[in-house]
Amino acid sequence: MHRTPSPAAPSSVDHPADTLTEPSAARSVGSPAPEDLSVLVVGAGLAGAQTAAALRSHGATGRITVLGAEGVAPYDRPPLSKELFTRTSPAWLVDETGADLDVLADETVLDDPAVALTLGADGGPSVVTTASGRTIAADVVVLACGSEPVRPVGWDSATTLHTAADAEVLRASLSPGRRLVCVGAGWIGAEVAGAAAAQGVEVTVVEAAPVALHRQLGAQVGALLAGWYEKAGVTLVTGVTVTSVGPEGVHVDHGTHREMIGADVVLAAVGARPATGWLAGTVPTGPRGDVQTDIHGRVLAGPGSASGEGEPPETAASQPAVWAVGDCATRADDMWGRVHGGHWSAALLDPGTVARSILGLETPPVPAPYVFSTQLGHDLALFGLPDPTADSVVLRGDPSTPGTGWVACYVGEAGTVTGILVVDSPRDVAAARRLMARGPALLDLDKVADPTVPLKATAAATPRSA
Repeated sequence: MHRTPSPAAPSSVDHPADTLTEPSAARSVGSPAPEDLSVLVVGAGLAGAQTAAALRSHGATGRITVLGAEGVAPYDRPPLSKELFTRTSPAWLVDETGADLDVLADETVLDDPAVALTLGADGGPSVVTTASGRTIAADVVVLACGSEPVRPVGWDSATTLHTAADAEVLRASLSPGRRLVCVGAGWIGAEVAGAAAAQGVEVTVVEAAPVALHRQLGAQVGALLAGWYEKAGVTLVTGVTVTSVGPEGVHVDHGTHREMIGADVVLAAVGARPATGWLAGTVPTGPRGDVQTDIHGRVLAGPGSASGEGEPPETAASQPAVWAVGDCATRADDMWGRVHGGHWSAALLDPGTVARSILGLETPPVPAPYVFSTQLGHDLALFGLPDPTADSVVLRGDPSTPGTGWVACYVGEAGTVTGILVVDSPRDVAAARRLMARGPALLDLDKVADPTVPLKATAAATPRSA
């Protein structure tokens, strides 16, 4: 699906859709007129659409081309799991954020994904090749290609949930009385489990870790969530290994015995990886395939930078005019260290930093990483970057009291709070965001533990970076 700009769209040149896109005269980001640079955004999700919007809002007048892979206009992904049954059409970004690629981009190609990148040499344009064989050259390439769900080998009969098409298939396969097994008690598994159980589906969640959300929230906090599953009518099975998945259900190993859990539908919710296989080593990637960038989102130059050895990431040399943002990127940050782009807030807010960097403008500090979830009848908001395996936890409020909210503060070795989880307590969300705004925060932990003290009043000193 090709989209050309509406009459109101800013366009420097009108190019037929089937010809090579010619870049403007190649120039560095520090040149006199960076606003004239041609930009190719690879990815038509939230990060890609926000990048195009930020470029235009900050004064970019050069040609913008956006490549997508799904064949549909940009939409927001969180509702796919959170609102699986209550929102049956995509949350289109033109309605959610106002990002209309028909107006923002000179050309939008929604069904011809990128398959190769050739970096520009000596300040020249870079070239992206698409699945159809088309080549598109641009002064600047922004990688916003997102992620893809992990489907272990042999799990062909399992479904995944990542796209609007996936959600439509999953929704159609679930009706009252049918049996769903979610493999994975992470964000997606928990959200789908709660939504499906509320529709009368018989749901079992299978998790290898000892508690739900173990990797995201740690053992202590994860253990507090077990009662949510039971109350929602969901069976939670933890500490087991899935040995195989087939049309009849899931085979698990408890250590002392094996069991087959029958299912009509199996959802593999065991994680996602950056969709960067097509880059084939042209830019540095980490172990997960995530593209390594500096603090402004510009792609780092060498393998040493990607591994974290040698020159600090924020001062390392950069690739020729290539940026990365959103799920596919891991960004250096002077407050948080390395920030994986899998946070929804990264796709929403980091494009502003990328756009300003491309245009040679000053880049303000990026807000703290933020994750939100609605699962099993509860609302969760997590600010910061806690290390659940190492940080201690200070609880605020009583998680065992029904109908009351609570907060968990993660405290690192330096005594600073590295993350704040807010559960069912809307009044504390804004305070948690502010406390985490400048990085790990030094809080009075006695006040944190006292719910009679407003959370915003718990700062012991000016927040400091780790």
